[in-house]
Amino acid sequence: MYLPRLAEKTLKKYLSIFPVVVITGPRQSGKSTLLKEYLGNSYAYVTFDKLQNIEDVNSDPVAFLKKYNNKVIFDEIQRAPQLFSQIKLLVDEDRSNYGKFILTGSSQFQIVKGITETLAGRAGNMSLLPFQYLEIPAKLRDYGLWQGGFPELVVRKYAFFTEWYESYFQNYLERDVRTIGNIGNLKDFQKFLQLLAAKAGQEFNASSYARDLGINYKTVQSWVSILEASYIIFTLEPYFNNLGKRIVKRPKLYFWDTGLVSYLTGIRSQELFEKGPLAGPLFENYLISEIYKTIHHLKKDHKLYYFRNNLGIEADLIIEDRSACRVTFVEIKYNQTSRPAMANKLKLLMEKEQELKVHPGYKICGLLLYSGKDSGKYFSSIEYLPWQDFLKNYSKV
Repeated sequence: MYLPRLAEKTLKKYLSIFPVVVITGPRQSGKSTLLKEYLGNSYAYVTFDKLQNIEDVNSDPVAFLKKYNNKVIFDEIQRAPQLFSQIKLLVDEDRSNYGKFILTGSSQFQIVKGITETLAGRAGNMSLLPFQYLEIPAKLRDYGLWQGGFPELVVRKYAFFTEWYESYFQNYLERDVRTIGNIGNLKDFQKFLQLLAAKAGQEFNASSYARDLGINYKTVQSWVSILEASYIIFTLEPYFNNLGKRIVKRPKLYFWDTGLVSYLTGIRSQELFEKGPLAGPLFENYLISEIYKTIHHLKKDHKLYYFRNNLGIEADLIIEDRSACRVTFVEIKYNQTSRPAMANKLKLLMEKEQELKVHPGYKICGLLLYSGKDSGKYFSSIEYLPWQDFLKNYSKV
């Protein structure tokens, strides 16, 4: 069963303006399915998960591209990096043939290198991440809070949740991590990932993790890069536009998929999620990852940050909308009842408008997202809104 993706709009646009379209994202996020369903039989499909195709490329890449030289999908292109230079030559011979090649991959390291060195200016880059809220059937949407959004799980109505993530996690360690870089001790890497899951949404201190695991600081930094490149985690940078030393400069760390966080931290039921200590952090992780997915899939001209200074004034999220010249400070609460006190931090922050030094001409807004059903305003300037309503509006094409 194919469930339409919001990224189809970006794919259609990019196929009309770039000779090469590059789609990256984690394994099992639906890249191949999207392309096969959306494009039908108009493109040939070649996957480099198939060893024979890799052997054919290694033996004679020129001959290989004589066979596959127009309207072709090359899946997992990072496993055949020698094709990048040959693709460049074919594109330059026929530069106005837009949508000539589609390249997909689950690792940013090799693909970004290949594009930078050979396809700069010729390729449009987009991402496909696990399902967003609106892409999941209505009856299953709330399960995504703690069970994630990988298409196969959604289509199977989250049956065999634990078994699926166990297999996914082991395959990730064995296939992607080993090919991306030398990680050293695999058990330490697993422990590191579990620690990150338990602290999702917190400020990331590499030195602290290094001490806890008894490993080198640079090793921790390297592992974070690997996890970012393979679409397991992403970071949120602090908003410090001319605020100097008062701003905490450590990034916050989040997971692209909350189901993986649940698996790594032992959450196996709705009750464990709702009553456990990670309910708030997991909810925050979910909403921020959903917003970030929308930015990637629809190519919104938005930037995300967080804010906290040494006086305790903070915002869980800052959305900088460059197209609308607007900055929105967001507080995220898992509470089902909204109260004015929940917006106090936002009120304090918005009173510091001059100190924040937001771009001149930008409008400043406050937003409280929570788990209730009512909407309205506090202090005349801060809107409170059910998170579902926000995601529906934010994801409109």
